[in-house]
Amino acid sequence: MKYTYQYRALPTTQQKLELNLWLRICQYWYNRQLGDRFDWWDCNRSPVDACPLVCHLPELRDQPNFYSQKKYLPDLKKDLVTVQWSGEELNFSRVPANTLQEVCKRVDKAFERFIGGDSNGKRSGRPRFKSESRYRSFVIEGAGLELHSCSIGGKYLYAKVPKIGLVKICSHRHLPAGAVLKQLQFIKKNDGWFVNLRLEDPTVPAITPDSILPTWGNSLSLDAVLNEDVYLATSCALKLPSLKVLRKSQAKLTRISQKKNARNKGSKARRKLAKREGRQHQKIARARKDFQYKTAHKLVRTGKKVFFHEDLNLKGLTRRNAPKQDQTGAYLPNGQSAKSGLNLSWADAAFGQFFQILGHIAGKAGAVVIAKNPAYTSQLLSYRDEVVFTDTSIREYWDANLKLWVDRDINAAINLKRVGLDVFPTIKRRKGGIVIVGSITDDTSKEVLRILRNT
Repeated sequence: MKYTYQYRALPTTQQKLELNLWLRICQYWYNRQLGDRFDWWDCNRSPVDACPLVCHLPELRDQPNFYSQKKYLPDLKKDLVTVQWSGEELNFSRVPANTLQEVCKRVDKAFERFIGGDSNGKRSGRPRFKSESRYRSFVIEGAGLELHSCSIGGKYLYAKVPKIGLVKICSHRHLPAGAVLKQLQFIKKNDGWFVNLRLEDPTVPAITPDSILPTWGNSLSLDAVLNEDVYLATSCALKLPSLKVLRKSQAKLTRISQKKNARNKGSKARRKLAKREGRQHQKIARARKDFQYKTAHKLVRTGKKVFFHEDLNLKGLTRRNAPKQDQTGAYLPNGQSAKSGLNLSWADAAFGQFFQILGHIAGKAGAVVIAKNPAYTSQLLSYRDEVVFTDTSIREYWDANLKLWVDRDINAAINLKRVGLDVFPTIKRRKGGIVIVGSITDDTSKEVLRILRNT
């Protein structure tokens, strides 16, 4: 299995200067390749609905790709490269060859997703030229990478980096005994340099979803909740609290942003406040990720082998409401003010990041995480085919026959588990409402009622 550990790097002053130079060269090389591809794209196409009377055809050349652009590197290393707009001279020979080739891979991947889409057919937007604040990392791989542990209490690691030497790393967690270093990635953040160690451990087997058969006992489902202080509801009648770190830091972040926006662009005061704003964002992101890792570990320690979660369309959930206009063209209230607060809550919860982290933690523990379509799971009772929760304001339901309180979120989590086990009723939407076509709810009603009564 392959995984990544991140540590804080403690380079010397001379090493910091060299790393900054490498980052600058990689940024220039990325933008230069991207510009070359856009030039070819503009020069080798013509609109289908218009054509000038006098056509000037430029010199045609093959479409730039990963291999053709990589061939430029030997010539660029022979002499200093001058940046046209600034006159800056860059020495490409000071950067390892595999690092510059990895930049070629980045450009090729970004442009391929723009043209053809990813493995799911989803196309990305037009790739952007990277400024200094947007290009923050580079990768080193291949021969010459070594790790040395310090004998004094194992507090530090030393990574042997080509053309730099030994770089000191703060070892806050021990490396696995059988791990082999494959890649090393340097990342420049607001508070210093960090290093990602990409490791491969052959002793940890890779788990696929098909290799584990989900049952009622070895599976657990998770329902994403955005109500009050609840983060997740599980099918074991457990509710996990939320952190809401962005909400708690919103006032401080707004105050810093307002001060920054009041300063002149390009001034020293604005740059200092921008760095302060970045550190505040970094603190929020780290607190959120720490909370998500702890929550993921708590779920994995339950011993379950299959975790079902909602396949949420987060992009659609955070989309702005469509504008409304009257006959005169004036804009009418469309509910976007309230929707903005909901969008902020979705962003603060970061369920997409959490499910990805849960997948990594579960994979190392021999478990799998599977996304399921949550259609109708929040509306139907989990032990009886009856639509009860017709509105989001209904948080609980009192069953007078069974003398039972049914919590909406836990009920939805149990229904999601039934979807994963393929025992959820078949539902079709008709003009009159929801119609249940086929159902085997009676097979799981005893287990469901046992969970609800223990709530």
